[in-house]
Amino acid sequence: MLKITIGQYYPVQSPIHRLDARMKLLCTIIFITVLFFIGNFLGYAFAAVFLAGMIKLSKVPPKYLIRGLRAIIFIIFFTAFLNIFFTAGGDVIFSWGPIQITQQGLVNALRMAVRLVMLIIGSSMLTLTTTPIQLTEAIEFGLSPFKKIGVPAHEIAMMLTIALRFIPTLMEEMDKIMKAQMARGADFDTGGLFKKAKSLVPLLVPLFISSFRRADELALAMEARCYRGDVGRTRMKQMKMRFSDYQALAVMGLFFATILGIERLAGLWGVW
Repeated sequence: MLKITIGQYYPVQSPIHRLDARMKLLCTIIFITVLFFIGNFLGYAFAAVFLAGMIKLSKVPPKYLIRGLRAIIFIIFFTAFLNIFFTAGGDVIFSWGPIQITQQGLVNALRMAVRLVMLIIGSSMLTLTTTPIQLTEAIEFGLSPFKKIGVPAHEIAMMLTIALRFIPTLMEEMDKIMKAQMARGADFDTGGLFKKAKSLVPLLVPLFISSFRRADELALAMEARCYRGDVGRTRMKQMKMRFSDYQALAVMGLFFATILGIERLAGLWGVW
């Protein structure tokens, strides 16, 4: 659980870290959107090479990102399982009664697994290279047009950022609780599914209590500092776009155009 990378910040000097948070948020949205346009493995291969280049440029250790996938490995396998057994089409590879594994099911399962892995790594790159304050300001800027219709952009951005920031904190708290329960003789590894689910109750109750206590402490700290939301709020550091930010946007535009070209060629060649 301590291997979750979403919500953590990796402090290092790199060209990706120096980009404006608004541009990084926009580029991340473009990258995630492009992933849902890809329909063949040539596109996924190019996207993987592009993502690897961004990781190299950010100076974030690749092992650090790969370790973060362990927390969602169950979701990846479960999604792949559903695609394998519930997707019809293509040649039947295995059949046993009502259960069938088709060629299209295997292809869809592999596509979905690759898509989820790159989506998680791409999202983690945003939080690993952006401080929580910068991320809050970027989200608030993106939601600012909706203020005209009464949407509390600042409050929404603050809540999203606090939620991201507290993911690793809560996981660390859960790890401490688990070790304390194991020292008292608790067993979380043996038994069937229902027994394992029942054994989680001694973990979830203290975790919820700790979460509410942290939320109350955070609220008191913000109130003690006279926090009043977006009313009359000023910033010590103003966000400013630089030439490197527009270069990053141009690179993402080129990446999008290349993916569309690969999809076009793959359709003409009949490539998966």
